[in-house]
Amino acid sequence: MNAVDNSLHRAEAAAVRTDWTRAEIEALFELPFPELMFRAQSLHRRFFDPSKVQLSTLLSIKTGGCPEDCAYCPQSARHDTGLKATKLLDRDTVLAAARDARDHGATRFCMGAAWRAPKDRDIDDLCEIVDEVKGLGLETCMTLGMLTPPQARRLKDAGLDYYNHNLDTSPEFYPQIITTRTWQDRLDTLASVRDAGMSVCCGGIVGMGETVADRAGMVHALATLPTHPESVPINLLVQVAGTPLTGADRVHPIDFVRMIAVSRITMPRSMVRLSAGREDMTDEMQALCFLAGANSIFSGDRLLTTPNPGGDRDAALLARLGMSTDANAGSV
Repeated sequence: MNAVDNSLHRAEAAAVRTDWTRAEIEALFELPFPELMFRAQSLHRRFFDPSKVQLSTLLSIKTGGCPEDCAYCPQSARHDTGLKATKLLDRDTVLAAARDARDHGATRFCMGAAWRAPKDRDIDDLCEIVDEVKGLGLETCMTLGMLTPPQARRLKDAGLDYYNHNLDTSPEFYPQIITTRTWQDRLDTLASVRDAGMSVCCGGIVGMGETVADRAGMVHALATLPTHPESVPINLLVQVAGTPLTGADRVHPIDFVRMIAVSRITMPRSMVRLSAGREDMTDEMQALCFLAGANSIFSGDRLLTTPNPGGDRDAALLARLGMSTDANAGSV
């Protein structure tokens, strides 16, 4: 490595911090919008090709009947949303969906099950599914609730690349959204996933009645993990009738873009995924999110149980913006 390479390496290392303070992150949220966007875009260009977006597909492999009381979730058995609980999908059905996702340009296939935590007997079937989806040439991701260290190791050994387990919001606001599992429970699962050698997918939700300080608190919790999550999904609340958050105040689009930008600045090497809520976003709002550093989206017309823009709409938007899809969003 020559002197120039050494200098660049040091500059990049300095940009990736895990010692952010809450005050520093709150100050980012308060920056004038043009300055915030400039900082986010500058860092984004240092680590990624700004014209590339990664496509992932998310499939619900076990829907509804979850005993948790997450206030945003239509799959909770505690909320009357009219959603019928199902059993774990059979392997052939999952593989057919994975092939379709791959054929439509997805490079990562994510599978979600509405459990508080999988039972050990479920892990056998899940490991088989992971192995076969990997055989299709796709990256694999699962979100199954809380994991024990042995379960995480088994999934890793089966070939699972990513595990999703969101923090959802700040530690202070968390008890107003969920009471059936603790903040520490979530951190324990993230530690099990990381210790097993899997990549972490972890983010949260905007629009649940939280304050800007809560948004800063969630970013702070993510950006001060010993290793930043490789993937950071930022969701805009999808209000579903029958859930406690129906009727919550809507988030202004600029405030949501600020959340994307601050996530990019504080976690510059992470994939920042524009996740739930895109069905209600204008093209202009999504374009601002890409400018703020979002470089991953979910493709397909469903996200677990809620609507998502179809592939044709996404393709038209990316074409209009002169952007294209790439497995790693053009990381440099």
